[in-house]
Amino acid sequence: MNQTILLELISHRMPFGKYKGTLLHQLPVSYLEWFHSKGFPQGKLGMQLHTIYEIKVNGLEYLLQPLLQSGNKA
Repeated sequence: MNQTILLELISHRMPFGKYKGTLLHQLPVSYLEWFHSKGFPQGKLGMQLHTIYEIKVNGLEYLLQPLLQSGNKA
């Protein structure tokens, strides 16, 4: 997996909605599941939300831990 994509997941914030301002990696699974059922937004944000959804539902959050621990968070 591309490290740049992972870095964006820990540093970019949700730009709208109930969780506006929340870092993408901190979005609750229930919110990501809602997007999964309704459809992710178009473009880069949709790709980012889909990626964090897949990470969370497949138990891959450990992939983000080294980046969070190294101080790469926003």
